[in-house]
Amino acid sequence: MTQETRLDAVKLDGSGPIYDQIRRAVRDLILNGTWPPGTSVPPEHALMEQLGASRMTVHRALVQLAREGLITRRRRSGTIVASPPASHAMLDILSIPAEVEKLGRRYDYTVLSRANGRPTAELSLRFGLKRGEKIIHLVALHRADGKPHVLEERVIHLATVPAAAQETFETTPPGDWLLGHSLWSQAEHAISAIPAEPDDAQLLDIKPGEACLLIERKTWNQDAPVTAVRLLYPGNRHRFIGRFGPYGEV
Repeated sequence: MTQETRLDAVKLDGSGPIYDQIRRAVRDLILNGTWPPGTSVPPEHALMEQLGASRMTVHRALVQLAREGLITRRRRSGTIVASPPASHAMLDILSIPAEVEKLGRRYDYTVLSRANGRPTAELSLRFGLKRGEKIIHLVALHRADGKPHVLEERVIHLATVPAAAQETFETTPPGDWLLGHSLWSQAEHAISAIPAEPDDAQLLDIKPGEACLLIERKTWNQDAPVTAVRLLYPGNRHRFIGRFGPYGEV
């Protein structure tokens, strides 16, 4: 799609302030799929000439679109249509491949590290483990269209799920494997906002200190612990939603 084609697509409807007409025109092109994520938005000077508007008017419209999360403005590379944030039901036991595929993106993942045995003191503190427990400790990076989607750190309790000791997790992510090979009767969730540590930021392709959403989940089968996981999502790419009625989620 050439810049001229994109300019021709911006049509004002004549209703209300010019900046808001520009905002609505660009917004509608994004929401109806005419300008998909990653599309370059015409620069301010081109929109000024095409629409006969002042720089301040065009700038105001684009700033508002950026605030709404529809476009991303970068000094050197210009303005592009933003990728829509992923939405999640807050308390679901998530299948990350299904989550990515639901967004219409290609899923893949890599197991970055795996260790079997007893937890270190640091790991025991992070996951609330007993030092004598036998566990698998996994770190995996999940990607959407080749870009980091979520960083997963997980422990699996081998006393509850002994079959996990023989599983490589090379073709099936740990969470999906557990859903098919273990039972759970209780789950605990905690959601918080944290700054990205340097090592995590590098893996997620974000800046150190950038806001992330952390989901911490533990599951049990009766009183026996099954797994505990920390899922770290880049905060500007995700939002979490839930709809509930008097008798639970609907």
